[in-house]
Amino acid sequence: MKISGVMIGSDNPKALGEFYTKILGEPGWQQSDWYGFNAGGNLMVGPHSEVKGSNTTPGRLIINLEVKNVPKEFERIKGYGAKVIAKPYHPDKENSSTWLATFADPDGNYFQLASPWKS
Repeated sequence: MKISGVMIGSDNPKALGEFYTKILGEPGWQQSDWYGFNAGGNLMVGPHSEVKGSNTTPGRLIINLEVKNVPKEFERIKGYGAKVIAKPYHPDKENSSTWLATFADPDGNYFQLASPWKS
């Protein structure tokens, strides 16, 4: 079993889809208010009847986006008006090559920029 993707439900999927288009590039699939991005795995954005307003518990599920240069991508994404939750930092004090940074998207969902994992 493997996770093939994540879907973000929204009551304003057009705004959310346009936001993630700025971050991830053109969607691989789009139909009406549905956006599908292939970003290593599938990220879907679309309407959902049970979703209203901003996310009130955004820390429950955080989408991680692996990037080569977290500080550089942080500045780019911050320029799109994403809400900064945590500026770039080293979560592992013994490994200065590991970076994380956290944002909130227009619906209040958290997503992180993460340097590649070294196992």
